[in-house]
Amino acid sequence: MNIPFSGGCACGAIRYTAAREPIAMLNCHCRDCQLSSGAPFASGIVVMTADLEVSGAPKTHAVRAGSGALAIRSFCPDCGTPLFTQGEANPQFTSIRFPTLDVTSGFKPMLDIHTASAQPWVCLDQAIPHFPQSPQPA
Repeated sequence: MNIPFSGGCACGAIRYTAAREPIAMLNCHCRDCQLSSGAPFASGIVVMTADLEVSGAPKTHAVRAGSGALAIRSFCPDCGTPLFTQGEANPQFTSIRFPTLDVTSGFKPMLDIHTASAQPWVCLDQAIPHFPQSPQPA
């Protein structure tokens, strides 16, 4: 992935630039990601929040995650494009939704999380690790 990388919503009202390499690239199969993405999983690029510059004013919606902490989802108030997810437990990290990248070819998932909630017909990539829940830091 070329650094910095950028992206935005479908209508162009919200734009972002990330200044550093992603911490992780992943697919999340939790039920909330399924609902918020309208797909069987959501693919994201995890960055340090401090490395993310956003222009425009995304709207947010908070949901209670399986952990009990809030997950704050950001989306464009004009076109509805899902953009970012930030967890109350770790606000120093932000996950950027993969489809919003200007150049999507650099996205390479490193892991699948919340596979316990994965739809049974989803084909998981056997070349990357799978976690039934979120992996816990060591």
